[in-house]
Amino acid sequence: MHPSLSTTASPAAAAFDESDLVRLLTPDGRRVEHPDAAWSGSEDDLLALHRDMVLTRRIDTEGYALQRHGELGLWPPSLGQEAVQVGTARALRPHDMAFPTYRDHGVTWVRGVPPERLLGLYRGSEQGGWDPAEHGVALPAIIIGAQTLHAAGYAMGVLMDEAVGHDDAAKDAAVAVYLGDGATSQGDTLEALSWAASFTLPVVFVIENNQYAISTPTNRPGGVPLVRRADGFGIPGVRVDGNDVLACRAVMETALQRARDGRGPTLIEAVTFRRGAHTTSDDPTRYRESAEEEYWEARDPIARVRALLDATGSHAEALAALDAEADALGEHLRAACRAVPDPDLADLFDRMYVESTPELQEQREAVLAWRALGDEEAAR
Repeated sequence: MHPSLSTTASPAAAAFDESDLVRLLTPDGRRVEHPDAAWSGSEDDLLALHRDMVLTRRIDTEGYALQRHGELGLWPPSLGQEAVQVGTARALRPHDMAFPTYRDHGVTWVRGVPPERLLGLYRGSEQGGWDPAEHGVALPAIIIGAQTLHAAGYAMGVLMDEAVGHDDAAKDAAVAVYLGDGATSQGDTLEALSWAASFTLPVVFVIENNQYAISTPTNRPGGVPLVRRADGFGIPGVRVDGNDVLACRAVMETALQRARDGRGPTLIEAVTFRRGAHTTSDDPTRYRESAEEEYWEARDPIARVRALLDATGSHAEALAALDAEADALGEHLRAACRAVPDPDLADLFDRMYVESTPELQEQREAVLAWRALGDEEAAR
């Protein structure tokens, strides 16, 4: 057993209760069973989940490095949270809809969003990012908890379209919304849960409990497990090992199917850890100890899947190809980021409003005049 897996190895280990977690893969990579969840995928399925997590981590690593080189204005790292994002997103069907936060790079990757579009957002060059309808995933929400209301409203639309309860995989749809532990203290989240429960909305709330709301530990607001918030709204709640991609996929599949069947919302608390900073403007060494980071590093979501793969057979060729794919992705992202054109400020007025106003037209003309002046000076 890794020293940090001992229940007495560190204060973090001693304080953390894992007794009620749904888990199918132990921290050292052994398959276990759980009475309320099942995963029966093939080795190819396991390799696919591993690939998604490895490439998600590479996107995150490149985003962090690009910000440090001044190419991005900001980057919110997702290091350590790959399993909950990839596992739950892989349970979605193409016509389901996801509402992510700013840290859910794995969700957007799984939904097929080109990762360079994320870089455009954090470079300040994108005036949107992508078409949510094309990929089945909304733009990342920066305002804490705002996406919960967006998801509840979208789920109300799904219900009014009568797109649930037909036992028809091609017709029934569900909605997933991702939020951090800090967002559970926001009024928006409580309103969204209330609406979802009151109208039996087809929505799954995925709380990525990464232990810190910026610098505030999760146990500060009352010390009650977040999954118990579900009790107050009379909806099911599940607490899952957020670093176990198999368990995350299994509980999400059950919750989504419940939503598609017309039986209403579910709240999932995925217990994980943000191993990096809150954003690149943050210094986590000021509010947490290295022992806690070491404890969670020993629960790395990619390492435990890799351990299972190593135990089930030889995958040397596939893993070598994945390393090369990750390196190629990194090179692509660096080149794509530097090739993003500067945004046209005047274009903002054409895209933001359906109908303009005299004041906005005046501002747009001022922008055009300022740009023309710059062009003249450049031509001299």
